[in-house]
Amino acid sequence: MIRKWSASIVRAGRSVRGSSAPVTYSLIALCCAVFLAGPASGLSPAYGTGDDLLAAQRAYFRHWGVIPAELFEGSAGAALTPATALFVHGSWVHLLGNMLFLYVFGAMTEERMGRVQFILFYVGCGYLALLGYAVANADAEQSLVGASGAISAVLGAFLYLFPRARVTSLLPFLFFLPVRFPAWIVLPFWAVLQWLAAGRASDGPGVAYLAHLVGFGLGFGYASVRYGRPTSPTRVKAAPAPAPEGENQP
Repeated sequence: MIRKWSASIVRAGRSVRGSSAPVTYSLIALCCAVFLAGPASGLSPAYGTGDDLLAAQRAYFRHWGVIPAELFEGSAGAALTPATALFVHGSWVHLLGNMLFLYVFGAMTEERMGRVQFILFYVGCGYLALLGYAVANADAEQSLVGASGAISAVLGAFLYLFPRARVTSLLPFLFFLPVRFPAWIVLPFWAVLQWLAAGRASDGPGVAYLAHLVGFGLGFGYASVRYGRPTSPTRVKAAPAPAPEGENQP
């Protein structure tokens, strides 16, 4: 059994190295591994059940997530949390929604940017997106986790680089029938939804829509400055409904 697992891991590693977007697939694998090993998945018996599990989840999110009220106190550990929070997710839906968006839009963006530039872009924009949310909500004491700020930056860059790429979206009001639209329609529509949702957001827990907008703007701006004219039309295999599960405030 151990030999079979080892062989499977080796094959997975080879497929990632041989793919055209190894960073994207490695990020997906890392986020999934962190989630499965942590208390949010509910799979590890080490965290207990019931109230013990809930307490472990709260402590886990506070340790690795961004707490705006503590971020600007000068602590080196707190300053790192906008980076560590990118790899922590609050629920199965939160994880799967984000990873689906990263899978759909990350590979082509990575191919265009290159591996090293893409990982620096992903982490840097994700950090700044969470930092932007923290600046705007400096008194908030709820922990913030999730890769949505970084993934929103990928969406922004994708929109600039491949504006005429045709994206298959699953729209809820059409009973989730797949409909193919150009990226310049789908992604701005997504950004508008985030803007409207951010305007309606309350002080309670929920999705950090402002981090999405900051990330999207950073990604689009970076791509427009760094690259020339957008790439010729192409097709994207699939895309989910027009908004990922956002940064989660457990």
